[in-house]
Amino acid sequence: MDETGWKVGGRLQWLHVAVSAQVTVYAILPGRGYEQAMAILGAAYDGFLVHDGWAPYYRFQFAFHQSCLAHLLKRCREMAQIASPAALAFPRTVEDVLETSLELRDRRAQGEVSERGLAVAAGKLEAKLDRMLETRRRNPANRRLARHLAHERLWLFTFLYCPGLDATNNAAERAIRGMVIARKVWGGNRTWNGARTHQILASVLRTCWQQDKDALARCVRLLRAPRALLLDIVPGAG
Repeated sequence: MDETGWKVGGRLQWLHVAVSAQVTVYAILPGRGYEQAMAILGAAYDGFLVHDGWAPYYRFQFAFHQSCLAHLLKRCREMAQIASPAALAFPRTVEDVLETSLELRDRRAQGEVSERGLAVAAGKLEAKLDRMLETRRRNPANRRLARHLAHERLWLFTFLYCPGLDATNNAAERAIRGMVIARKVWGGNRTWNGARTHQILASVLRTCWQQDKDALARCVRLLRAPRALLLDIVPGAG
């Protein structure tokens, strides 16, 4: 999942997106907290949830979380660019641990490491990170990073134990990019009715694209239907 600012009637609201392999859902809502995310997923959601570490997502207590490594890698690299020589080691070492975990994932995908070998290597990586987090940091920026990593610790390497799970929320960021471009062109929506229409059409169009189905033909079918119908882009609709 991901979210970004959106305008409705000139006032700040939030555009949320939830992406799976086959479906994308957009929702324009007056907030970016747990209540808004719950309106999309439901409180009992118990699947995988990949996100950028935004605290409200962790209130989905039945979900299997994965904190986005791309955000953490970017943070480490930005810190390294401005850190003093004495403070440089920590963000660089964190970056190395995260990069190593991604390399380990790729080696498994290529059949270069067994499941047992992966488990051993993952355990060593986690132990290394734990030792790093036990050390007190004098530099304020390093302390903030260490606190954040300690909070995310349980959800940093879920992807190593769940083959096929993304290590980043890049899919959601890609899905939201087109909407952001639209927002920059005309600023959002003038009314809530327009916002609701926008989120529904965008969800249908992108989901059809994901499933390689003709969006125009399906929209025409909806307009011509004498009564409500369920499109074949909805999982389980067949």
